[in-house]
Amino acid sequence: MHDGRRWLGSCREISRVLPSDQVPPPLVLRGLAPSERLRAALKKGTRRALDLGEAALEIRDDHGELLTERLLWATVSGWRPSSRGLDLIDLELDGRGFTPVPAYARPLWERWLAGPPDSVNAWAGLDTRRRAAWHDLVRERACRRSRPDRPTRHVYELEGRYVTDEPSLYLALGEAVNGPGGYFGGCLAALDDCLRGTFGYTAPATLLWRDAATARTHVSHALTPDGRPHDVFAATLEALAEGGMEVTLA
Repeated sequence: MHDGRRWLGSCREISRVLPSDQVPPPLVLRGLAPSERLRAALKKGTRRALDLGEAALEIRDDHGELLTERLLWATVSGWRPSSRGLDLIDLELDGRGFTPVPAYARPLWERWLAGPPDSVNAWAGLDTRRRAAWHDLVRERACRRSRPDRPTRHVYELEGRYVTDEPSLYLALGEAVNGPGGYFGGCLAALDDCLRGTFGYTAPATLLWRDAATARTHVSHALTPDGRPHDVFAATLEALAEGGMEVTLA
């Protein structure tokens, strides 16, 4: 057993206790303007009619911009007129087809639902788990938006003061290339994809990595899921070089 950086212990036997099955709470869409197809299904009311099949739930921020999307198998478990307006309903869907946002990530979602960050390092005060959740939102938003690539020979600057774990490495790299809330990979394979174009970057270019010693200290000595040593810092530099990004460490 390890935490990604150091061994915590080992054992010869594992005893796992599964929690009792619990019925998940329904997913409630409040103030929904139903389509004619949905109205017909609710009026019919049969089990078959209320099984809506696969549906896409688009989640938009307060400015109407698409933040992320969730695919779910939508089965209506109830509905009622909504207090939010005439001809609107509160629709209940079976919660078994939807994974709720974990409690620790909800403040981050509230932040992003108000709009994307307008300055870099808004994630700096978060712990590793919350940084990973922040990066999930960065990735999901970015992969649904197009962004023109900068011309060749562009000089990017990476602020490295807060790169103390792997999520922050990719958060800082994303902001170096694409500004606050920007995305530029979340693992070596995704970084390689971004370096090939359509993610704001065109080779060749230069990256000035400030305070690189922080990342070298914190992410050079990592462990893969199966416990093998892995130098994330060196591997990232190698991937950037292969993608036409000349890195200057400062």
